[in-house]
Amino acid sequence: MTDSKTPRRRSLLKGAAVAAGALSAPMIAKAQTGPISMRWQSTWPSKDIFHEYALDYAKKVNDMTGGELKIEVLPAGSVVPAFGLLEAVSKGTLDGGHGVLGYHYGKQNALALWSSGPAFGMDANMILAWHKYGGGAELLAKLYASIGGNVQSFLYGPMATQPLGWFKKPITKASDFKGLKFRTNGLAIDLFTAMGAAVNALPGGEIVPAMDRGLLDGAEFNNASSDRLLGFPDVSKVCMLQSYHQSAETFEIMFNKTKYDALPAKMKAIIAGATEAASADMSWKAIDRYSKDYVELQAKDNVKFYKTPDSVLQEQLKLWDDIIAKKSAENAIFKEVLASQKAFASRAVKWDQDTYVNRRMAAGHYFGGKQAPAKKA
Repeated sequence: MTDSKTPRRRSLLKGAAVAAGALSAPMIAKAQTGPISMRWQSTWPSKDIFHEYALDYAKKVNDMTGGELKIEVLPAGSVVPAFGLLEAVSKGTLDGGHGVLGYHYGKQNALALWSSGPAFGMDANMILAWHKYGGGAELLAKLYASIGGNVQSFLYGPMATQPLGWFKKPITKASDFKGLKFRTNGLAIDLFTAMGAAVNALPGGEIVPAMDRGLLDGAEFNNASSDRLLGFPDVSKVCMLQSYHQSAETFEIMFNKTKYDALPAKMKAIIAGATEAASADMSWKAIDRYSKDYVELQAKDNVKFYKTPDSVLQEQLKLWDDIIAKKSAENAIFKEVLASQKAFASRAVKWDQDTYVNRRMAAGHYFGGKQAPAKKA
């Protein structure tokens, strides 16, 4: 058999191969232009465990993309103040950020329903379930569109119920808040104002200095680790546990939408998966770290923890009824979000309460008096 590839044909094939290589070269070059870099900012001081969570999230995405996406996260105030994150990301001053929806309260009060609000008996993990499967994500997108927010939002990281706060002396009744100079944020501003407090919505890094200077009589932030790292035990030795002001808060991951939309589909899928992986990891780290710092706050920092009296908790729930009725009358989308949350909670909370066994009973059986509960005020 003779070689069918004559000199002329071999020449043509060689030419075609060269031409094909020339045509494909720009595509190869385009695919190998290097990693996509993003500059983010968190709404947290660098020493706070929340900023650590932001760094954890960025590392997870960076690792899962094999370095094709490189997110750098700066602490609060590096580019804009903590409460300026939404505007900075929306405009593209920053490519993204890590925070909470309650910090956008001033832009649209319904945004705070994902972080501070009645929650209808749901915990933060249930809020995430509602957000993903109960219509919350669609409502959040609608909310951002209503204020011209050019952002792509992902919620993750269920938080534990937050303490009522740090005070000079234990809170024994709801009227103790009358005239109290107090720090909180989001819809909790309305709640504590209704309780009679003079509220100042400071970002996390400014709270302890304000308490130290006497500008605040009390304040709440979030958890045992954050509160210890931020220095709360240096200005107060009384912490009240349990409250309905922020019983179901989550974190928010925010991308500039224009930048996010330009990402390849594969990278968007990785981001979605990384967000859920980071959510689980954050919740596990929180249990480990918060429980350790809860012990340290008592053993080393001489902090006394007290359970918030039931009468105060019941007053909070009554005031929530008035607050959400007023906000719903003023803001149609606020009413829509509330209705969606309540419908989801009506079945999820009942299922939860009917299904889960009493953990306090088990704790009493195994540990008894070895781990005394928080004192009654």
